[in-house]
Amino acid sequence: MHKSVRRNEVKMELKIGSHVGMSGKEMFAGSVKEALSYGANTFMVYTGAPQNTRRKELKDLHIEEAKKLMQEGGISEFIVHAPYIINLANTVKPEIFELAVTFLDTELTRSAAMGTNVMVLHPGSHVGAGIDAGIARICEGLNTVFEQDQHCYVALETMAGKGSELGCTFEELARIYDGVKKNDRLRVCMDTCHINDAGYDVVHDFDGILEHFDKLIGIDQIAAVHVNDSKNPLGAHKDRHANLGQGEIGFEALRYVVYHPALAGVPKILETPWIPSEADPSVTVPPYKEEIAMLRAAGAPVYPG
Repeated sequence: MHKSVRRNEVKMELKIGSHVGMSGKEMFAGSVKEALSYGANTFMVYTGAPQNTRRKELKDLHIEEAKKLMQEGGISEFIVHAPYIINLANTVKPEIFELAVTFLDTELTRSAAMGTNVMVLHPGSHVGAGIDAGIARICEGLNTVFEQDQHCYVALETMAGKGSELGCTFEELARIYDGVKKNDRLRVCMDTCHINDAGYDVVHDFDGILEHFDKLIGIDQIAAVHVNDSKNPLGAHKDRHANLGQGEIGFEALRYVVYHPALAGVPKILETPWIPSEADPSVTVPPYKEEIAMLRAAGAPVYPG
C-alpha cells in the first residue's frame, strides 16, 4: 500500500513529453515540431550527438524559430540531457576527467542559450576506483564547473547501479550535494526504471520513496522525472527500459508517479523504446504520441490523505 506524503496543494496541468531528436536543416525547431506532433507540452533533447563532442554552432540551431514554435504550441519548459561521454567520476584517466569538466561547461552554456535552465547529467562511473574516490572526483569536477556563472542547473540522474555507476542510491546523491560548494546549482532527475532496478519499490511504496528522498535531499530538488517501465525485476541493477505497462513496474504504478501531487509541475519525460511499425514490423517508430495519450486519458488516480 502507498503511504501518505507531503503534497503540493496547487493543481497544475500534467507536464508530459518525451526525448526528441535534433538533426537536419531544422535542428532545434525540428525538435519542437516533433514534440508537438506527440501532443507533448514539454520535451528533452541533446544539444548534439550524445556519443561525441561534435557540435553545430548555436547560430545554426534555429533557436529563435524554436522558441516561437514553443510559445505557439504551449510549451513553456524543456530540458537538455548531457552527453554520455561526460564522466566526472573517472579517477583513472585524467584526460577523461578533464574532457568531462570542459565539455560539461560548454554544454551548460549551450543549454542556457537554447532557453532551458535544467541539464540532466549521469553522475558518472568510478571505473574500479571505488565509491568514495568516484564521489570525490564528481564533487571536484562540479566545483570546477560551477566556478563559472552559467544560468543552468545540473540535475543528477538517479542510476540503476549497473557496473560502477554512481548515484544509484539517494545517499550517494546526498553525498554529492554535501561535497559541492555551490549545491544550489544542483537538482535531481528521478528515473523510474533506474530506481526500480536500483532496488526502490516503485510499485508498492512510491510515497515511501519520496519520503526517504525528502529527508535526504528534499522533494523540491526534483527537477525532472524520466518515466520508463523496466524489463527487469526490482533490484536487478541492469537498466533496460520498457514501454509503459509492458514491464515489471506496470502502467498503474507509473500513472501514480506521473500524477503525484508532490511532483506537480515537474516535467515528466518518456524514454521508452521505439516499437515495430504496424505497416512494416521491420521498421521501428516512436511510441510517445500513444503513451502520452494513454496517460492523459487515464487521469490521476486517488491518492491517500
